[in-house]
Amino acid sequence: MKLQTSGSKSRKNTQKNNLSSNVANDMITGEYFKMFSALDLDADGLISIKDLFEKLREAGILENDPRISQIAQSLQHFPSSQINFAQFKLLASSNSGILKNIIQKRLAIPDFHLFCQDIFTIYQKVKPNHKGHVATYIPQLARVNPEYFSVAVTTVSGQRFSLGDAKTLFCLQSVNKPINYCLALEEHGTDLVHKHIGREPSGKGFNELSLNSTGLPHNPMINAGAIMCCSLIRPEMNLADRFDFILQSWQRLSGNGQLSFNNPVYLSERETADRNFALGYFMREKGAFPPHTNLVQTLEFYFQCCSIETDTESLSVVAASLANGGICPITGDKILSPITVQHCLSLMGSCGMYDFSGEFAFTIGLPSKSGVSGAIMLVIPNVLGLAIWSPRLDQLGNSVRGIEFCQKLVDLYNFHVYDNILVGASNKKDPRLKKNSSQIEAVVQLCWAASQGDLCEVQNLIANGIDPNWADYDGRTALHLAACEGHAHVVKYLISQNANISATDRWKSTPLFDAKRENKLDVVKIIESYLKN
Repeated sequence: MKLQTSGSKSRKNTQKNNLSSNVANDMITGEYFKMFSALDLDADGLISIKDLFEKLREAGILENDPRISQIAQSLQHFPSSQINFAQFKLLASSNSGILKNIIQKRLAIPDFHLFCQDIFTIYQKVKPNHKGHVATYIPQLARVNPEYFSVAVTTVSGQRFSLGDAKTLFCLQSVNKPINYCLALEEHGTDLVHKHIGREPSGKGFNELSLNSTGLPHNPMINAGAIMCCSLIRPEMNLADRFDFILQSWQRLSGNGQLSFNNPVYLSERETADRNFALGYFMREKGAFPPHTNLVQTLEFYFQCCSIETDTESLSVVAASLANGGICPITGDKILSPITVQHCLSLMGSCGMYDFSGEFAFTIGLPSKSGVSGAIMLVIPNVLGLAIWSPRLDQLGNSVRGIEFCQKLVDLYNFHVYDNILVGASNKKDPRLKKNSSQIEAVVQLCWAASQGDLCEVQNLIANGIDPNWADYDGRTALHLAACEGHAHVVKYLISQNANISATDRWKSTPLFDAKRENKLDVVKIIESYLKN
């Protein structure tokens, strides 16, 4: 018996590892080549840099996206307008995931350019609406141009699109409240936070001098609750550091978006703050605040948070971070825990739109938060964040154009939280699907059910709006499959639903021909009887 020495074992292990490494490298190279081939439109072994960026833009990935910044910077220094496979592989090595998802259309909204066309159409329809008036109780808000109008979208895959005055700064006002609530939850947890704040709609104005039956603010989305949140956020810090913490949190949530502080608005907030001071003293009288709360500093902190400025593009990224469970989609930075976001979205859904919250939940069915600056932050969980800014407000303090835009959006797309129970009973689009993928999936389901003789499933699918004459890649309909397998009861039902008896597949075969070929005599009799009649 020949003994194997440790040296020979080591050599074999090295050879085995080298072989595994070579296989892995070949697989990776193969993946890169597939991506390269998809971008090599002329099949000449070269990719146009212009075409590459156009592919990224079409998918909604902008050149300033941090995930492709290295590619963008490197391409700027290339002497040629085209790159070969070796150059592409080198560039894509740190960004292969997102490039692969773009090419294979595995992003949150696969056909993003079509979605953007719809957003543009809605924007154009809403733009002529000049109803409402700008907020006047703060002088700086009263001076804002009422014709400003912008919309921005960011998906959980980091796809971005904006329209109008999307880079113009505006004050957050009440749109800051969901984030402050999240930060309070992150710091203290649900139980402690809700020892000081309720979680029910108030049924009253956002600045109403009113508390719930236990002497607490009704929820964190109204002024009293937002003031209470401010008392809970980093109370051990000085006021400047507390505000820096808030600003840094917004910076992270917005993917390092455009943020600043509007001092004139802050001063105006202080000068017109009698109601907020009254709310603060009312809550202190009821013992609602945590021990040792400095009321004046808490109110100052609250006014500062309301005076943070951002733009529509940045706000849409914040909304997308909430839609993405607390992770910024363009940086991958995890800012909030999923359970925190869940609690926040629940209260945005029930309390986020002032006295219009119930109607908004009924008609729009999505978590959102509005502010008197004219901003609306809308969250479609696991899909996208949407920001709208138009300063003209209705009587309840919500953006007139913003509300109309949201309504048209959910009229077109199945974004309402309960649209998933209306499958087949609605003509709404689902942008999460690739073009025609819903029809392809339906054809597969119908043909499979017919081939298995599952009449109940066939009936359900057709009742949900699926056309019995849709065919698969080979042109075979559900009637072909049912006839071929001899499922007479399914054949009868399909014919009663106007299935085309004379439909031919790619081999020119009809359902009757298939039934005869497979000697399914019961089916032959049924089809011949219908043909005779």
